[in-house]
Amino acid sequence: MTFQDALKRSFIAGFTGNTMPTSQMVITLGITFLMGLYIFFVYKQVNKSSLYDRSFHVSMAIISVVTAGIILAMQSSIVISLGMVGALSIVRFRTAVKDAMDLLFLFWSIGEGIICGAGLYEVAILVALVVTAGIFLLQYMPFTKAPYLLMVHATSLECEDAVLELVKSHSDGFQVKSRNLKKTGFDMILEVRTKEEKALIESLGAMDHILQVSLLTHEGEVRI
Repeated sequence: MTFQDALKRSFIAGFTGNTMPTSQMVITLGITFLMGLYIFFVYKQVNKSSLYDRSFHVSMAIISVVTAGIILAMQSSIVISLGMVGALSIVRFRTAVKDAMDLLFLFWSIGEGIICGAGLYEVAILVALVVTAGIFLLQYMPFTKAPYLLMVHATSLECEDAVLELVKSHSDGFQVKSRNLKKTGFDMILEVRTKEEKALIESLGAMDHILQVSLLTHEGEVRI
């Protein structure tokens, strides 16, 4: 018998007779479901998006159970294992993940399903605790405050210099993002870092030629 034959026989023997008891399957899926519930509640605490998708939230928790079931099935037979690899390789998911945090939770849920399906329950619990601590630590760690978006609508372009001078006196820094000149007036958008929000709006509103002033917060990318 050659080394290759021995390797093939040992590989096939690893799948032969490897039938997991039903009780063990129930325990594995039950622990995986509990881990999915844990991820469900952590996501509920962390999610700050105004567009809440409940179906995504539920799917993210249950996907760990589905993944654990796939791992259990792949352990029982080499035919099923190879078939799963072929079937999953042609699956294409079209749902767009709009938030990087959602992608993290999806990957976490899939990872917990794989780990629990392999029977490494201690590792699954340890990963859950470390990931949770990391999420809350980085989520609430103080960073540089995101700048405001200041939108000014005026009747004339002549007031631009006065507006910029006033913004400079009430802010720690600003940057003009856009200028829009129309027959009906002049619009300008600035990115402003300020702690005097009320004073800034009141001062701009009291200027001549100013029709409307808006100060908005945003959660886009910020250079730190």
